[in-house]
Amino acid sequence: MKTLLRGICVAALLGGGSASAQAADMVVAMPSWPSGQATANIIKTALEDALKIKVDVQEMGTLIAFTGLDDGGIDVYPEVWRPNFDPLVKKYVDERGTVHLSKHDVAATQGLCVTQKAYDQGVRDVADLKDPEKAKLFDTDGDGKGEMWIGARGWLSTDVERIRAKSYGYADTMTLLEMPEEVAMSGIDAAVATDRPIAFYCYSPHHVFELHDIKRLSEPAYDPAKWNVVLQADDPMWLSKSDAPVAWKPSSFSLAYATSLAKRLPAAASFLDKMDLEPEEITAMSYAIEVEQQDPASYALKWVAEHKDRVKGWLQ
Repeated sequence: MKTLLRGICVAALLGGGSASAQAADMVVAMPSWPSGQATANIIKTALEDALKIKVDVQEMGTLIAFTGLDDGGIDVYPEVWRPNFDPLVKKYVDERGTVHLSKHDVAATQGLCVTQKAYDQGVRDVADLKDPEKAKLFDTDGDGKGEMWIGARGWLSTDVERIRAKSYGYADTMTLLEMPEEVAMSGIDAAVATDRPIAFYCYSPHHVFELHDIKRLSEPAYDPAKWNVVLQADDPMWLSKSDAPVAWKPSSFSLAYATSLAKRLPAAASFLDKMDLEPEEITAMSYAIEVEQQDPASYALKWVAEHKDRVKGWLQ
């Protein structure tokens, strides 16, 4: 795929196309969530400056990104969340060997959260969501069911949250909403401002915990024997075949790149292996992109300029 795309760009140049059009030396797949957008652009900015190569950043979903990493169309994916992407890691990292994961993990959490208002009204455990009376606390359209955001369309965690809703039983009392994260975060801001209860899928590192008094719902501890998740992409009957009536496994995320990159651009691969971001930095990135509405590319330029020694260390 990448060879074809690069060939098209070269052909455009030879055929009298714009002189600015040139094939990228490296392609970074950018997730839709804010920290992933920031990290993708930091990689681009740092490597273009240090290695004098052209790096393209392209927004795309996780499944498409892993397919690209496998066939050579994509070089880097900045945030591989686990256990969300474990089936993809097993297929492309462990079995096919076409994708490499950085050894630097960022500790993370995933689960269900409510605002302080909801917590004060007695919604403190996941079981409370399947109580019809308590679910009505989150009803904004008058249909008798509550509403809650479970993630953006295309996120693997969104499928898992739909499975968990079915498994716990609150799929019957709550309308499960899929929408872009920035829309969901605006809804949380509005709920807090109007002292209205709201429930939603939450993950950290994330700026929402800095902005508001957010409470995590308690739930049964993770049990691998009870966690049976089938990906939507693998089976049309994925939802009926899946069951996960327990909390998420302790989570983390790391950077991934195509194994072939180590041979084609070894300096870039070495940089990616050394890149180590801390949870508080991820939170700051999330805040800058989503709350302050900073452009990811512009933010990356400033971040790299302010962390010259750090970036230099990754390049050595």
